[in-house]
Amino acid sequence: MDRSPGDRPSPVDQPYVPSDPHDQPPTAHAKLDQSSGNQPAGPGAAGEALAVLTSFGRRLLVLVPVYLAGAIGLSVGFVLFGLALYLGWRRVREEKERSLRVARQLLDDEERLTTKTLYMSHRELPAWVSFPDVEKAEWLNKIVAQVWPFLGQYMEKLLAETVAPAVRGSNPHLQTFTFTRVELGEKHSSLQPLRIVGVRVHPAQRKEQILLDLNISYVGDVQIDVEVKKYFCKAGVKGMQLQGVLRVILEPLIGNLPIVGAVSMFFIRRPTLDINWTGMTNLLDIPGLSSLSDTMIMDSIAAFLVLPNRLLVPLVPDLQDVAQLRSPLPRGIIRIHLLAARGLSSKDKYIKGLIEGKSDPYALVRVGTQTFCSRVIDEELNPQWGETYEVMVHEVPGQEIEVEVFDKDPDKDDFLGRMKLDVGKVLQAGVMDEWFPLQSGQGQVHLRLEWLSLLPDAEKLEQVLQWNRGVSSHPEPPSAAILVVYLDRAQDLPLKKGNKEPNPMVQLSIQDVTQESKAVYNTNCPVWEAAFRFFLQDPRSQELDVQVKDDSRSLTLGALTLPLARLLTAPELTLDQWFQLSSSGPNSRLYMKLVMRLLYLDSSEVRFPAVPSTPGAWDLDDESPQTGSSVDAPPRPSHTTPDSNFGTENVLRIHVLEAQDLIAKDRFLGGLVKGKSDPYVKLKLGGRSFRSRVVREDLNPRWNEVFEVIVTSIPGQELEVEVFDKDLDKDDFLGRCKVSLTTVLNNGFLDEWLTLEDVPSGRLHLCLERLTPRPTAAELEEVLQVNSLIQTQKSAELAAALLSVYLERAEDLPLRKGTKPPSPYATIAVGDTSHKTKTVSQTSAPVWDESASFLIRKPNSESLELQVQGEGTGALGSLSLPLSELLVADRLCLDHWFTLSNGPGQVLLRAQLRILVSQHSGVEAYSHSSSSLSEEPELWGGLPHITSSAPELRQRLTHSDSPLEAPAGPLGQVKLTVWYYSEERKLISIVHSCRALRQNGRDPPDPYVSLLLLPDKNRGTKRKSSQKKRTLNPEFDERFEWELPLDEALRRKLDVSVKSSSSFMSRERELLGKVQLDLTEIDLSQGAAQWYDLMDDKDKGSS
Repeated sequence: MDRSPGDRPSPVDQPYVPSDPHDQPPTAHAKLDQSSGNQPAGPGAAGEALAVLTSFGRRLLVLVPVYLAGAIGLSVGFVLFGLALYLGWRRVREEKERSLRVARQLLDDEERLTTKTLYMSHRELPAWVSFPDVEKAEWLNKIVAQVWPFLGQYMEKLLAETVAPAVRGSNPHLQTFTFTRVELGEKHSSLQPLRIVGVRVHPAQRKEQILLDLNISYVGDVQIDVEVKKYFCKAGVKGMQLQGVLRVILEPLIGNLPIVGAVSMFFIRRPTLDINWTGMTNLLDIPGLSSLSDTMIMDSIAAFLVLPNRLLVPLVPDLQDVAQLRSPLPRGIIRIHLLAARGLSSKDKYIKGLIEGKSDPYALVRVGTQTFCSRVIDEELNPQWGETYEVMVHEVPGQEIEVEVFDKDPDKDDFLGRMKLDVGKVLQAGVMDEWFPLQSGQGQVHLRLEWLSLLPDAEKLEQVLQWNRGVSSHPEPPSAAILVVYLDRAQDLPLKKGNKEPNPMVQLSIQDVTQESKAVYNTNCPVWEAAFRFFLQDPRSQELDVQVKDDSRSLTLGALTLPLARLLTAPELTLDQWFQLSSSGPNSRLYMKLVMRLLYLDSSEVRFPAVPSTPGAWDLDDESPQTGSSVDAPPRPSHTTPDSNFGTENVLRIHVLEAQDLIAKDRFLGGLVKGKSDPYVKLKLGGRSFRSRVVREDLNPRWNEVFEVIVTSIPGQELEVEVFDKDLDKDDFLGRCKVSLTTVLNNGFLDEWLTLEDVPSGRLHLCLERLTPRPTAAELEEVLQVNSLIQTQKSAELAAALLSVYLERAEDLPLRKGTKPPSPYATIAVGDTSHKTKTVSQTSAPVWDESASFLIRKPNSESLELQVQGEGTGALGSLSLPLSELLVADRLCLDHWFTLSNGPGQVLLRAQLRILVSQHSGVEAYSHSSSSLSEEPELWGGLPHITSSAPELRQRLTHSDSPLEAPAGPLGQVKLTVWYYSEERKLISIVHSCRALRQNGRDPPDPYVSLLLLPDKNRGTKRKSSQKKRTLNPEFDERFEWELPLDEALRRKLDVSVKSSSSFMSRERELLGKVQLDLTEIDLSQGAAQWYDLMDDKDKGSS
């Protein structure tokens, strides 16, 4: 019967049996290699006799070491030790051969085995089954199968013509080194050794690149034999497995053929490797040596093909920024705070398990090739580590943070659990401070993860250094910057004694961290093309020390010391040039590119309404720590000196309106009856989150809730919105979407239906509005009135003002027990929201230098409360400042010394109030409207001159939301917004809704709106809305555009008709009413929404 290659017996265990009558019998040499029982391939008595003699000889040969041990006088222990080594070697050997056979069988019949294991272990499935976005890509495997024999020919030439001469020249003892056999596995025509199990294409991080992940599986009967004839030494490899995820990046994309400038390849994580050795290298299969040899080989592979290393293949000549492509800057830095764990399992046992002890836990933290080990906490199931690590992230998505917890034991450490987290989630959140459950174990681990962005300028260096000093609980503060050194080449290095060419290598050091390059042999003009990365605590005072040495490290060929402060004044913190070497030749120089980047925590700039918090290292508002000073105090200042960013915040108002077409997650009667969902919305921005109410059993819910948050305009922030179905156990996911905060801040207003991602259907209606703080009280009454009109029943009272408080210092605080200075801190509060400063140790004149911002609902009646207290001593003084005093102050700001009550102390404080004016909720319309109700103020929405290119900018306030409605005409009204978008040269009209339409028959009409831009009456200017069924008050919220110049638009008229279908299958349309708008009479720059009375066909005037 036919046998697949996966079922074919191993040649080590079975004699050769031809699978085809045309196959030729193997040679005698092959027979000897493939024979295990020494049975000849062909019949005959001579072959059988030879097999018996060979078998007897081998068994006799096994007794030789025993005889020699006895002859030399060695003890029985040596014999037993040798026997143990042999048994261990044999077990490892058999395990590798079994693994190779199973892997070959899987590759040869993948689909059948995959189907067989679908209902077994999910971990054994290939990537194209486990992940729906991974494609099987059999077409690519067909290409590889056709190319494979030619790749084998290339490898044979490469090893014979390039590698072998290099090995022979490296050592006199290897002058007879040669490759005797090179096969990559092509001898089995039905078995393809290299397979691409799955292909995944990631969304492009940049426009000029394409990212692919290839799941590589190489299971080959590769056979590479080498021989050193001088010493009769043979060695080689016979069988290999290599599995991993290979990322391929096609960049940069260019406008000329071949379109792609270069290809970069690397493994995101270390691949798994299993090698079957032959000859002298059989010794590497001895237990202990086996894992050590595989690890050393993997380290060699990782040195050039595992992140952050990569293989670059340029496809076009003279490609720019090759060094940048070969070693790009990290995407960012993640600061990992390993804080604690809880609920760990107990692994220590005493008296043979009768007494249960605890555990001695420690943690291993890994990101790619970067590994950190925490200290061991003895006898503790809830350890507190409090350690901080910093890792460079090169690829997002792809890299993971992995934390493994072990119990330290004298013999083998016990596994307590692990957690994994994709670094992309940290990038999205900015800051994550959570308890993560441990998989494959019990308990949780507490991590605080911070994404640090890379800034190419030194403007914020002082702020970063102060922040690091404030959050650090260790003698050394966290890193403030990174330095990437691209070591390119050197020229005219001095020769060694005897005018011999050196083997130069480079040592680069910053303080006690030293990194080395590889050695380049026999040249005084070496080319390294290597990158090195350093963390910097304070680049103002650190130096880069470069030593060029011979590979023996005893001979110095040149040196260079570079103060890193020099980069702080360089453009984009970059130096790309030749550097003259000292202690070297007169023309010796080194070419390097040095790039410095500041590490900046973006989320610390998102300033939310202050909430009660405890003092500590993680208070994000503590941006300017201050320590006590023993020098003479400077003259007392009369005003505060806040940071330039003080008082520059904005307020984002988030309207969560409704959703449509959500997924039904509820099931009844064991899933037989399909229900609906109980949806709610979660909002995340920076470290702050909000949650809407739950709407019961509705796939098209309406929330109509408003949330407000204080933000700054730092780029890169995103509002993350997630929709869930509320359940008794675990809430079901209904979709997510994201909105760029920069877009909202630039445009001022965004009203959009957002498609929910990661789900089959659903969309969410959000209105995002930037409230502009103004230092004037003239519009306060109008803001309060508008807030009351648009206030929803489901939301908290809307803010009318933003209060920014900067507390700089205090003086003359009362002493403790008459002589000892206190350790004061301050609490700033407005209503239920408060902010607590840090504690300044033992001083009656503390300097806090802190700020906080508060949302103010009623500035006329609220007040700012300040309490100064000493740690352990109680109250030192208080201050109550009514905000009404700020309303009458110049620019709504007070900045001076305030005397504290209940004590002699004073505080230097700046309080600045700004009124929150909405550009889109009708403050201007309200303030300029007449007293006549026929001129309705636009409370939710005119669209002004908007600078966004968002496709659907809509605003609406249904007629039930406003109490100031004008009575509708006899035919009803239509609500329209018309404005001109000058940047895109478009006339835009939004049909919001109709109300009080006329009902001519027994049933309500099926209305729709038709728009025509007169005087043209062709299809090019005609627009039509969707049709609403059986309603007199339809809501459309649809946008229509016409491309034309502004001067031409002012000569046009917009004809708006509300019609209804007469009956089913009828082409007749019933006119419910129409209105004709003369665009010369409308202010197209404001775009205010307005109700228009519908007229009959005889009267076409606007109203």
